[in-house]
Amino acid sequence: MMHALPLFPWRLILASASPRRRQLLQGLDLPVEITSTDVDETPPAGMLDDQVAEHLARKKADAWGGTLAPDQVLITADTTVLLDEASGPHLLNKPVDDADARRMLALLSGRSHRVITGVCLRTSTRTLSFADIAVVHFRALSPAEIAYYVEQHKPLDKAGAYGVQDWIGYTAVERIEGSFYTVMGLPMHRVYTALIDLPAPK
Repeated sequence: MMHALPLFPWRLILASASPRRRQLLQGLDLPVEITSTDVDETPPAGMLDDQVAEHLARKKADAWGGTLAPDQVLITADTTVLLDEASGPHLLNKPVDDADARRMLALLSGRSHRVITGVCLRTSTRTLSFADIAVVHFRALSPAEIAYYVEQHKPLDKAGAYGVQDWIGYTAVERIEGSFYTVMGLPMHRVYTALIDLPAPK
């Protein structure tokens, strides 16, 4: 039987199909109910690229549609990858196929990029959202390495066509400025701090 932390009165609901976010949130040693929500991830026209992740996290919370008990917290998140070009930030979404994944990884090869994870926490009485940013530095990747990763790890469900916890994270990431968990899909230090700062349910 899992015993909740005495200082933590909340029951968590994670609305995400991501096994990585599930793994991270369960690392808090707290009971977590897993559900999912589907939304159109096309950002509104004119929205700045660095605002998309937080916007989509809130949109996922809005789309969940359930009723929260006073002691429940709904958690939703979205992660985007931004490559800064001379013309401005270039948003790398989830690849549509293997060729698109190889194209994205070729763009990231030998360069740094930003990973932004937006998070929304919702209780029965309030909604809180934020975004956390990490900068990831990739070494130069050969076409053979890119092809191997895409073929073996099938990163079509990941923004920017890679998972930092996969083979490519071990072999290509030179350093990260910011939280590793932000790149993985959930900035746990900020999620936990936000949760313990919530007023206790009545």
